[in-house]
Amino acid sequence: MSSLLLIGCTADVAEPVEETSMPVPTAVEAPGARSSGLSSVPLESAKTAAQTPVYWLGESGRSVYLYREFRQTGNRGDPITTAVYAMTKQQPLDEDYFNPWRPASSIGASISAKNVITVDISADAFEQPLDEGMARRAVQQLVYTATAAAASFGLTAQNQQIQVVILVDGRTGYKAFGHIPLGEPMVREHSLAAPVWVIDPQERSVYADSKVVVNGRGVSRNGTLGWEIREVGAGPEEPEIADYPSGSVALDGEEMNSGTFKFSVTLPQGTYELSVFQGEPGGERDFVDSKEFRVE
Repeated sequence: MSSLLLIGCTADVAEPVEETSMPVPTAVEAPGARSSGLSSVPLESAKTAAQTPVYWLGESGRSVYLYREFRQTGNRGDPITTAVYAMTKQQPLDEDYFNPWRPASSIGASISAKNVITVDISADAFEQPLDEGMARRAVQQLVYTATAAAASFGLTAQNQQIQVVILVDGRTGYKAFGHIPLGEPMVREHSLAAPVWVIDPQERSVYADSKVVVNGRGVSRNGTLGWEIREVGAGPEEPEIADYPSGSVALDGEEMNSGTFKFSVTLPQGTYELSVFQGEPGGERDFVDSKEFRVE
């Protein structure tokens, strides 16, 4: 574990900002909305440090969950500040995700030897009006992003809980989006992690080779997930689903119904949409995560 202290690393934003586009979910806390079923979400690995991990929100199964993308970002002084800055400033690559944050004019971060991250963020980042359920998820989006950055860049021990304290303009007691009190240590809420989550390919990935390796995380009652791949823009005479690559993949984890998945498929040149979900190909699908990619 690194004992590096990132004290007073602050990013002052002086460049033009992007408008935050946030769809209104049909129901954030809808009756019958299901928990992700995850009892834990492993921290990111230091092997991922080539890019910055950023979490977004996405609607699935009548609720809203957290999804991660790895992004190319500029250096804002330290990995945590860089990641949180990107979270407030950028938009997801995947159009199925959205970002409730406004660009922050100032962000600072530090981490103690006891794995407590302190993020100091300016109040203008909270200007988007949100209800309490969405506000909770947005705060967890920051918690997940900050802890992912710390773990990815080797600032903490693997598989060790990290706490996050959020200050606003250097002060405690601020209510995020008018609902969530800040200033006390927070940890990842595992129930908000996406039930099915494709890590690779990322949205808009381009493959020079015909072999595409798919991996991700998920939960399932029977320990398997279904998947399908369809060509984008194939024309009006599209083949039946049996003519497209599809199948089931087992989850690999300590718990039978939760873990990682990985499989590969060989595809000719074209643009494709991959869908991974709870269920069987051609049948009813729950918690779908989809990605569009190209094989050249």
